[in-house]
Amino acid sequence: MTTAFVLSGGASLGAIEVGMLQTLIGRGIRPDLIVGTSVGALNGAWLAGGSSDSDLRELADLWRGLTRSAVFPTGLLTGFTGFVGLRNHLVSNRAIRRLLEQNLRFERMEDAPIPLHVIAADVLTGKDVRLSTGPAVDAVTASAALPGILPPVVIDGRALMDGGVVNNTPISHAIELGATTVWVLPTGYACTLSKVPGSALGMGLLGVTLAINQRLALDIERYESAADIRVVPPLCPLDTSPADFGDADELITRAREQTAKWLDEARVVEIGQADLLLPHVHG
Repeated sequence: MTTAFVLSGGASLGAIEVGMLQTLIGRGIRPDLIVGTSVGALNGAWLAGGSSDSDLRELADLWRGLTRSAVFPTGLLTGFTGFVGLRNHLVSNRAIRRLLEQNLRFERMEDAPIPLHVIAADVLTGKDVRLSTGPAVDAVTASAALPGILPPVVIDGRALMDGGVVNNTPISHAIELGATTVWVLPTGYACTLSKVPGSALGMGLLGVTLAINQRLALDIERYESAADIRVVPPLCPLDTSPADFGDADELITRAREQTAKWLDEARVVEIGQADLLLPHVHG
């Protein structure tokens, strides 16, 4: 029996995964391998380096201290040159790289205490690429390189961008790696957003999260006969834009409590396609 944790992308909604992880790890549910995309790759990389309760408290504290400018630092020159076509991105990835360099506990993917695999997308072919070896900072940065926002990362001669574009919740890769039980940790989407996002970044991320949620529902249906797939319920109601990092504490707390209630009620396989596409209130 091989247990995989699959962590999806979702920008600032990645805080939700932290609360889910706190409950799962606290209940003794631990992965033999981790597969993550985008912000799920960042959270997965932390988990791969240390999965104790104290490790997850540190991850939660890190999330609580994040701001949009710390993750997506705006620069007038970079933004302008990107807008007029002189660059293929609007902001630098230096902030994300620095965050990873300061916090990752292993330098190469293959050295992770818990095997870690992150998913990126090949810019030229549009195919998803699984990164399991090589410099960890490069791999995770590539998986989180939002197209048009952050620059692609070149690894082994290939330009790579955010894996969420093609496979945001990489259940297929977990099964290919031999997982028999797959715990899926989706960030969900702003299912009860009360106002239109006020920034281009917010609008872009909202559109992406809506599209990838549709893909997740289809993947669950496609792979449910290949493994025991357990989807931790995402939060709803949820009125947080994927570009808003100010609600991390609330999201972590709500996700931790909701996941605990879900486990207590033994509802580990009852969420299906319809539940993912409609407001998914689970307590």
